Amino acid sequence: MKGGAVASTHGVSVTTLLVIAKQPVPGRVKTRLVPPYSFEQAAMLAEAALADTLRTVLAAPACRRILVLDGRPGSWLLDGFEIVPQVAGELDERLAAAFAAVPGPALLIGMDTPQVTPDLLTVGWDGVDAWFGPAADGGFWALGLREPDPDLLRGVPMSTPTTGAVQRERLCAAGLRVSDLPLLQDVDTAADAATVAHLAPRTRFAACVRDFTPAIASPRRRFDR
Repeated sequence: MKGGAVASTHGVSVTTLLVIAKQPVPGRVKTRLVPPYSFEQAAMLAEAALADTLRTVLAAPACRRILVLDGRPGSWLLDGFEIVPQVAGELDERLAAAFAAVPGPALLIGMDTPQVTPDLLTVGWDGVDAWFGPAADGGFWALGLREPDPDLLRGVPMSTPTTGAVQRERLCAAGLRVSDLPLLQDVDTAADAATVAHLAPRTRFAACVRDFTPAIASPRRRFDR
């Protein structure tokens, strides 16, 4: 656990855990993995990452667990989650709407870090107004707010190398006491996938990477000959 005791009432966590995700449909998710992966393999990797993430969220203490979903739930969905559809608009608006749907405290993560652990999601709020989890690509993998305020996210430029820095500065400029979670590598490229699979070898995601590696490596071997 990071940053002190879990905020609780009579030993029960008061934190809502939010997962924002997209239905793993070929051609709509993880397209930067193509090539070397096929669109179908990329979708299977996305599904595995999502399933790993949901399993971890179930193992972490929370008063509610909400999947903020673009698309329809599938066989990967686990019991214990409320489903809330994503709103239309850019990512900052969708994140803002996710926080607007809960009273707080709330911690939001994506489906791109299947190596996340329950310990990382077990956050306390004693002396903390916001939790920030930076990602290696310059974004962020987690954002927690004691009192969710959608305006803290609206207008933050997403999917840029400075997204995380801008978002964290927005929190600080609002006078919030910010505590940082560890830097994590999210999965955007094939190199990212290999790194994350190495870091979390027992995940479903890592098993998929191992299963697909011979298929994506064999064309290169034939070319090298």
